Amino acid sequence: MKTTAVQPADLARSVLAVPPLARRADLTLDPEANRALIRHLEAGGVTTLLYGGNANLYNLGLAGFAELLDLLAEAAAPDSWAIPSVGPDYGRLMDQLPVLCEHERFPTVMVLPLGFPATPEGVATGLRRFAEAYGRPVILYVKNEAYLTAELVGSLEADGLLCAVKYAVVRDDPGEDRLLAGILERVDPAKVVSGIGERPAIAHLRRFGLAGFTSGSVCLAPRSSTALLHALKKGDFAAAEEIRARFLPLEDLRDAISPLRVLHDAVTLSGVADMGPILPMLSNLSEAERARVAPAARALAALDAGLADAA
Repeated sequence: MKTTAVQPADLARSVLAVPPLARRADLTLDPEANRALIRHLEAGGVTTLLYGGNANLYNLGLAGFAELLDLLAEAAAPDSWAIPSVGPDYGRLMDQLPVLCEHERFPTVMVLPLGFPATPEGVATGLRRFAEAYGRPVILYVKNEAYLTAELVGSLEADGLLCAVKYAVVRDDPGEDRLLAGILERVDPAKVVSGIGERPAIAHLRRFGLAGFTSGSVCLAPRSSTALLHALKKGDFAAAEEIRARFLPLEDLRDAISPLRVLHDAVTLSGVADMGPILPMLSNLSEAERARVAPAARALAALDAGLADAA
């Protein structure tokens, strides 16, 4: 597992996979299933594993956090980068800090965004206190317009508290984004990644020059998602559009039902690995929802397997 300090090149070398987390029927972590998903991603060229919202870490307790860190440190390949997330509330951030410091091999963490109750100034203060106590720059996750202003992001960056920004504010037109443009006036684009999967990735990298993108559907199709990143780096936007189209049927279902829940069960339905139950307070898909998701999940995984066979 990567243990060296985070550099901008680390953000660009791989799609940043944001996987779900596999659990057994009794809700304990399933090491074998999680390893199977990680090996599947790594075999498809993905070497960055960011565990956050799709892993349902919002509902993870302190004991479970320590168990997760142990699993990631053991399961990731020597040249892979495993990134846990912390928070989202201030109390949990500070409670997780001693556990995180005991697992000092991790070069950074991402701070999950808190929606309510929070103010931009309060979020900036909480992030600052956590990062200063941690002693390492962290990954900021900007998920909505009201979370932080560009000026506050810039102040955290200027003080050396950020190693990266995951930008995930949904826009009708991702190529028009005043908040993102404001952040990029204060943070090097080489430290900012598109955080909403394949759908806005082309606009974000082409229009704003972001370093890379995160993806959940990469868990089913790592070769395709990696090919999309490579096409964008080469400036072959026609090829990028063609590759992205493979992901849209599943992404449409994620948007229509639930990005997290659909991804969790899609990995199982695709045959990649059995993710098991989702940790409460969330729930797995209904049978009717699974029937809608299964064809898209299996088609995407089969297409990607075909790429492996052709290689």
